[in-house]
Amino acid sequence: MAKSYEIEQLKEIIDEMQCGVLFTGAGISVPSGIPDFRSADGLYSTAHGNRSAEYMLSHNYFMSDGEGFYDFYKNNMIYEYAEPNIAHRYFADLEREGKLSATVTQNIDGLHQKAGAKNVFELHGSIYRNHCMVCGKKFGLDYITSSDGAPKCDKCGGRIHPDVVLYDEPLDAYVLDEAEEAIAYADVLFVVGTSLAVQPAASLVHGFEGEHLVVLNRDPNDADGIADLVIHDDIETIIEQLID
Repeated sequence: MAKSYEIEQLKEIIDEMQCGVLFTGAGISVPSGIPDFRSADGLYSTAHGNRSAEYMLSHNYFMSDGEGFYDFYKNNMIYEYAEPNIAHRYFADLEREGKLSATVTQNIDGLHQKAGAKNVFELHGSIYRNHCMVCGKKFGLDYITSSDGAPKCDKCGGRIHPDVVLYDEPLDAYVLDEAEEAIAYADVLFVVGTSLAVQPAASLVHGFEGEHLVVLNRDPNDADGIADLVIHDDIETIIEQLID
């Protein structure tokens, strides 16, 4: 559990904050029932036959075996009934209060928006958006989950790509630029629930030049050494202490 003086320091930073930015990874959604990726029991540590999870979520696998890709994707990446937890809601409230200017997330679960956040930059896309690679027609999540095997476009029969950045695919340049700009102008940057192991998303933290870099994460990460405040605990526990 976070020490009382750490929580008091966090409260003081938030009270004085005027233009904060939240940077999140999978850890913020774990209390909502969505497994993380890189912990000891995360998705990337689990056996998937003779293939790694990274390969099964790669552009190469998507193009070479659409049926296999979508079987893995639907069973491991889509949690459509997950609900925002106390951390999603707390930071969405800070945005509504005008203290948080943006959320930059590596997550594809849409839980920040579901909690009420408006200015969200999804670095790795979203499970809720999909498009035909041939004609460009857009599809919602229901079309994907209700399709057998690899979904095909109902207009032209083309392959449907989830608007999720797969391995071997670049990030959306516009989203990346907007995220960089938001972080550059922030006075406080919260790094929550991320190992900072995935590039180029992780490098965004090093573009922060504001007053306070705050790391709220269960395990150590690469930002600990440059942060003003580091609290190693589950984010749900930290927020519960913060609002108690």
